[in-house]
Amino acid sequence: MKRDVVVITGASAGAGRAVAREFGRRGARIGLVARGLDGLEAAKREVEELGGEAIVARADVANHDEVEAAARATEEAFGPIDIWINNAMASVFAPVRELTPEEIRRVTEVTYLGVVHGTMAALRRMLPRNRGVIVQVGSALAYRGIPLQAAYCGAKHAVQGFNDSLYAELIHDKSKVRLTMVNLPAMNTPQFDWVLSKLPNRAQPVPPIFQPEVAADAIVWAAYHERRELNVGLPTSAVIVGNNFVPGFADYYLGTHGYESQQTGEPETPGRPHNLWEPLPGDHGAHGRFDARATNTSLHLTANINRAPLLAAAACVLGGVLLLRALRDR
Repeated sequence: MKRDVVVITGASAGAGRAVAREFGRRGARIGLVARGLDGLEAAKREVEELGGEAIVARADVANHDEVEAAARATEEAFGPIDIWINNAMASVFAPVRELTPEEIRRVTEVTYLGVVHGTMAALRRMLPRNRGVIVQVGSALAYRGIPLQAAYCGAKHAVQGFNDSLYAELIHDKSKVRLTMVNLPAMNTPQFDWVLSKLPNRAQPVPPIFQPEVAADAIVWAAYHERRELNVGLPTSAVIVGNNFVPGFADYYLGTHGYESQQTGEPETPGRPHNLWEPLPGDHGAHGRFDARATNTSLHLTANINRAPLLAAAACVLGGVLLLRALRDR
């Protein structure tokens, strides 16, 4: 197996941590990028225990120079980068009226400009070689904004628009560098305990909730297969497709149900630490506190990534039925 060189932003926890483990199982050599040193060191140990190699490339993706330095460090350690995964994000749970300009700017710089900085660092290396894969970790919220997450939804929408432009440019240039976007559903990650929240109750992902390993399977699969975008989980496809046809209904539904669906019955702790400006100490791992409510599988994802053989099988069945009918009629 080729030992691919991979860069993963947001690798210290959550979905990025699960992706690092999955590439580690494949023997990849990984540049682990995030701000939190404790989580990065733990991720490095896990990758090495699973059979891969890793370096800690501490960086704030909002800073272009730090992202570029992480890319240089990875190539100095392991050679040319084959796969770059833009996963880092930040968010604030609050109505728009309670957000500050500084908070919106910070979420945008991490969640959108972090993707731009990572993509530019990857392209700077991949375009001259005419090979490589860039995976953007998107979301259903890149297509449908929801209440209480306006800053994050706006940044994810920006990623989607940025991607559309880049897809077309790569086609124009006849480049063999490949770009793909993996749109995630609600995930059981630690972000709901470290995100800045101004809600009265503790934040939660909108059910149904999936484990980060489901996201990791999809992201790793997308890195090796030709797919412009990959939706993970039926709720993601339902949200994206439904919003194209009935956005007004989505507005009404989210306006009446979107607040309570993003909060548990537990009161929030006023002034608790958050990671918007600085990383929280400690290793937070891949999972959040919703293990009992999260699923490890997605039949929708399985069907999605196997759609070619499934369509072929369906065609064979249909052909057999028509043949039997024809023989019966004769």
